[in-house]
Amino acid sequence: MYTLHFKVTPTYCDTRKLLSFNGMLQMMQDTDELWLTSEPSIIRYFEENDMTQVLVSRQVDVIRVPEYGENLTVTSRVYEMKGVTGFRNTVIYDERGDTCYVSWSQGAFVDRKSGRLKRVSPEAIATMTGETREEMDYLDRRIDIPEVEPSILPPIEIRRHDIDYNLHVNNTVYIRLALELLPPTFEVERMRVEHKVPAHFGDVFEPRVYDLSGRVVVVLSVNDTPAAVIEFTGN
Repeated sequence: MYTLHFKVTPTYCDTRKLLSFNGMLQMMQDTDELWLTSEPSIIRYFEENDMTQVLVSRQVDVIRVPEYGENLTVTSRVYEMKGVTGFRNTVIYDERGDTCYVSWSQGAFVDRKSGRLKRVSPEAIATMTGETREEMDYLDRRIDIPEVEPSILPPIEIRRHDIDYNLHVNNTVYIRLALELLPPTFEVERMRVEHKVPAHFGDVFEPRVYDLSGRVVVVLSVNDTPAAVIEFTGN
């Protein structure tokens, strides 16, 4: 398990002085990325085999939204690895130890040069610290696109600051852009994202929004190919 401590500072806040959804995701992603430092044997294995991990899907359930000034603890733990995939829980706790957000995500292991899936050996997996799976409502990682007519919105150009050190669009950017397409008063209670194809600098997203009762699905496509499908449920 890997743990980071955060304070809800102004850069993480929305206009109501509450932790923004995107700020929360940045906290989770930072903790997830640094989890590797708690497993030196896996770091060595990835380096020796020129591998990295990429996010396939994530589900986040909102329990309570923290306010400006609160101190938070974020934990990331991998509860299962098998072959080309791994599964983790990321949880954000307040100062009392109560859960504010709970998440599960699936990652894939890929070859840095080819970008293709690459298997982790059973021997390497056996060196990992065993972790328990968090209790939550685990939904399918696949998100069905509604069979209704969507709203087609203006294209969104991918900019340099959207790209991370893996040379593709950072995972949190997809969510940040999708959040902008929600109705102004929509309160997110759960978010699911399915990453399909990485987008890169110079690509242009073609957003489609399916606005259903209490559920909004945003599809961000590049050249008519979905790069990410994001589902928000709430009120």
